[in-house]
Amino acid sequence: MSDTSYTPPKVWTWEQENGGQFASINRPIAGATHDKELPVGKHPLQLYSLATPNGVKVTVMLEELLAAGHTGAEYDAWLINIGDGDQFGSGFVDVNPNSKIPALMDHSGDKPVRVFESGSILVHLAEKFGAFLPKEGAARTEVMSWLFWQMGSAPYLGGGFGHFYAYAPEKFEYPINRFAMETKRQLDVLDRQLAENRYIAGEEYSIADMAIWAWYGQLVLGRLYSAAEFLDVESYTHVVRWAKEIDARPAVSRGRMVNRAFGELHTQLHERHDASDFETKTQDKLQGESESA
Repeated sequence: MSDTSYTPPKVWTWEQENGGQFASINRPIAGATHDKELPVGKHPLQLYSLATPNGVKVTVMLEELLAAGHTGAEYDAWLINIGDGDQFGSGFVDVNPNSKIPALMDHSGDKPVRVFESGSILVHLAEKFGAFLPKEGAARTEVMSWLFWQMGSAPYLGGGFGHFYAYAPEKFEYPINRFAMETKRQLDVLDRQLAENRYIAGEEYSIADMAIWAWYGQLVLGRLYSAAEFLDVESYTHVVRWAKEIDARPAVSRGRMVNRAFGELHTQLHERHDASDFETKTQDKLQGESESA
């Protein structure tokens, strides 16, 4: 049975009021909508992001690098509020012409380098610091294969299942069933891989784990779309085991907080400029200071 009697027109045209949680920021054209320069802090690495799964990948990587002793990975993280359209400011579009978070400016070399797309940022940082990505051979190829798997698969989870299950203005059976089936197939792919491996690409923790955990790990931990029960995530026992192990890493906990503008106040660190910010600049601390002033 069809959910709708809609018949596509010969030529599609854009209706701005098309409903859904993100209707006000979605549009069929690229480019900036307003002039706004990006702030630049004291560190060579300048991150412009929001703690969506794609943003979390990068902040987890940066915190893992710092935890591993790579002091050159110190960074400034600036909040890009996509609900307010910050991603369409001219400065942000200069860094990422696709107007999606996260975006990184690396000022450590002779000339600034822009890096956009979360997978590309992970590879850039891994190669820059020689960490969380094997340098050569089959081990490197395996990590890269799983990283590209995530980049290609997550749109079905986020833009497909997540959109129709959680954000669309109306619930329609066909798209929810279609994308739920694909999400569960992907979870089964991961479950079979993790049945024989501690981490996604073998026995070593890598950028593949960071990328996949940000989406699928948080999904099975009940943090995405309130869909854990609907998808019966507990049945993917190996994915749940892996997700909990990574969730317990201190660098992962810190990475989840950076550029977070939702959830409990003590988990929100809107901007990150120093390691001490986790203790002094979370929103509960800042709100307390404001109320006592």
